[in-house]
Amino acid sequence: MDQARVFIAIALSFLIFLAWDFFFTPKTPPRKPTQSTEEVQKVEEKIATVKPYVKEAEVQTATTPPAVSEPPQAQKTARTISINSPFYSAKISEQGAAFTSLVLKDYKEFADSDSPLKELVPAEAYPGTVTLGFHNQSLLGFDQAVFTTDFRGESMQVSEKPADLLFTWVSQDGVVVEKKYHFNPESYLIGLSVTVKNGSTRTIQDRLYLTLIKVEKADQRMYGFSGPSALINGKLEQIDIDDIEDQDTFNGDISWIAIQDRYFISSIIPKNPVAATMRLAIEGENIIINRLLQPQTTFHPGTQQTFDFDLFQGPKSMKLLNSYNNQLDKAINFGWFHFLAKPCLLLMNFIYDNLIPNYGIAIIILTLITKGILWPLGTKSYKSMSQMKKMQPLIQELKEKHKDDRKKMNEATMALYRTYKINPLGGCLPMVVQIPVFFALYRMLYEAIELRHAPFIWWINDLSAPDRLFNFNFSIPFMQPPYGIPVLTLIMGASMLLQQKMSPPMGDSTQAKMMMLMPIVFTFIFINFSSGLVLYWLVNNIFSMGQQYYIQKKFA
Repeated sequence: MDQARVFIAIALSFLIFLAWDFFFTPKTPPRKPTQSTEEVQKVEEKIATVKPYVKEAEVQTATTPPAVSEPPQAQKTARTISINSPFYSAKISEQGAAFTSLVLKDYKEFADSDSPLKELVPAEAYPGTVTLGFHNQSLLGFDQAVFTTDFRGESMQVSEKPADLLFTWVSQDGVVVEKKYHFNPESYLIGLSVTVKNGSTRTIQDRLYLTLIKVEKADQRMYGFSGPSALINGKLEQIDIDDIEDQDTFNGDISWIAIQDRYFISSIIPKNPVAATMRLAIEGENIIINRLLQPQTTFHPGTQQTFDFDLFQGPKSMKLLNSYNNQLDKAINFGWFHFLAKPCLLLMNFIYDNLIPNYGIAIIILTLITKGILWPLGTKSYKSMSQMKKMQPLIQELKEKHKDDRKKMNEATMALYRTYKINPLGGCLPMVVQIPVFFALYRMLYEAIELRHAPFIWWINDLSAPDRLFNFNFSIPFMQPPYGIPVLTLIMGASMLLQQKMSPPMGDSTQAKMMMLMPIVFTFIFINFSSGLVLYWLVNNIFSMGQQYYIQKKFA
């Protein structure tokens, strides 16, 4: 029966979508633009302003001893400075002037009340993230640089007004490298200025780079994207971790680079984007390195140049990232149907902020709204299915009459459809039109950080995690930990089974058995999905059954 085949096609397309989303991401061939000498000079002028630099020792205003009197940098003991802001608490080590910790104050590691706060820079990410380097290693010893900070305390409070933290390193021949962080108590964004002061007698040509380091956890690579990304030539590039070995270099106009997971992102954002390079690497089994290489720059003796960046290490909140106006919001991508998922997210947040502050109820209301918009399509589908149900006895008679001649049987069947003005695909095509909406909501509900650790009712205390009633100390086949009873998922499977029984019977017994197996298959698929996704599917099923029952009664 054509209707059964389309139903099966819909189910298979859903499974293919999940498999594709899990195993594949877009791959982009590397772009390697060439530049003339004049173009390089223009790029250098754009990324950094060249200013004269006079060695502090020559003007007798040095606040620190000149480089020749400094002990070897590697012998210094690196201090760690703590920064406390309303949004995060961070630690920056004088070793590389890099972040060794950044804890988000509004987010926890787990949903439990006694859970520690979310740490974005785990200890395995040694020597930290946002490290600075020179591609050609033109500064001897800089790869092991221990900076000196002008801050004498151990902890900096950033609560009422912005504050700066300056780190300085001096080479043996008088080249000064400064990293100045700018903290704002009203923002997650952290400003970073890198200044190179050439107090030596030599001309230096090199490519300055900044590096992000992140530890990838196994449970972060489920169905959404997790890994390095960038906005290159205005296009979002998301590189699957398994593809880095085959392609590790990307060239173009880079607006930002990042490493992201399901809910959080760490990013470096040049304030003056130019043609640059993103270079990726994997260390060990799970340490991701994403490096932003600036164009080659010439540092003449007696000059200084400053490179300005913004840093963002925080939640992938669309509302938050939109407010920064730096295109970082493009890191939130819901796949093929992003154009549908984004307004659904905005609507869900509007319901939560203005009607009922419970994301579970917001999902139910959102489902009702989408169901209402698609109501005419559903009505047309169920009306056609009801008409097909009436036709089953006549179709069976034709099959018996022409059981030895398939061609005549098909011709007679189509003539019957024309006589009663019935489209045999009328019950399925409207459902196919709704598939993009289902997939868009699937991606949105899976990746929306608003649902992370958001409670609903009773045992469902985290809409971003699978629902589990009780907690068993033994494993269950096909189930990921924690182990328990997936009550919401079982109810959803039962609703699909009931909905299937309400549909017209299949003419072919084999097709009928396949259709009855679909609820079981979907139950196993959803057993590890977040409870927010399962809630959406369950509510959609319930109201679909109500609409189907109403239409069947009306046209009985």
